[in-house]
Amino acid sequence: MKPIRLLFAALVLLLPLAACDNEDNPQPDPTAEWKAATTVDEAEIDRTGPDAWFKAEEIDDALFDRMWLKSWKEDCPLDRDELRYLKVLHRNADGLPQRGEMVVNAAIADRTLGIFRRLYEAGYRIERMVLVDDYNAEDEPSMCANNSSSFNFRFISGTTKISKHGYGLAIDINPLYNPYVRRRDDGSWHIEPAPGEAYAFDRENREDIPYKIDRQDLACRLFTAAGFEWGGDWTTRKDYQHFEWPESGD
Repeated sequence: MKPIRLLFAALVLLLPLAACDNEDNPQPDPTAEWKAATTVDEAEIDRTGPDAWFKAEEIDDALFDRMWLKSWKEDCPLDRDELRYLKVLHRNADGLPQRGEMVVNAAIADRTLGIFRRLYEAGYRIERMVLVDDYNAEDEPSMCANNSSSFNFRFISGTTKISKHGYGLAIDINPLYNPYVRRRDDGSWHIEPAPGEAYAFDRENREDIPYKIDRQDLACRLFTAAGFEWGGDWTTRKDYQHFEWPESGD
């Protein structure tokens, strides 16, 4: 029995050392080197757990350089610390886990992060989610690529009023298939993005629109339940892709 007791004592002594090894060698952060629009192995997500893949971070120097004179213009009145950089997973067109990124106002960062987490867990498809800076902060090519985005400092067309996107308080989801639609005074239609015209009309009766956002859509239900307004509810125009935080929001 004596050798058994000695072996047991040795194992007990080794346990604290093993614990120290785990503390000295923590698991690597899977978001440390984040490359949006790249897929992730399901096994890697299972190994780390999904919590590790949804983060809100401050805007560091490297990211600010990427945004400078693109989504961030010289006349932007925000402080950098009023924005947050979101790293999220989303399901792409093929249903695969894909890295996404978005810059939003710090006031809605946690809400938005939680919504994207629930969309991912539900298998909701978001085709692409990279910063609008990858398109030189030009909305039309970003929307044509069906890119979901948020912050882009600009004024509402024809006004001196900053848009909700200019504050990072609006989010567009799958914009190609959920366009902005407005009827001009001459009866013609203004549609953004232009190829979105194919998905702009008779939406209630159509089942052929990919990624269609309507009142029954999960993204619409989650965003509105969290306090956002949906552009599809507007009367003088429709912005089916668009969710914005109201002026009176907490």
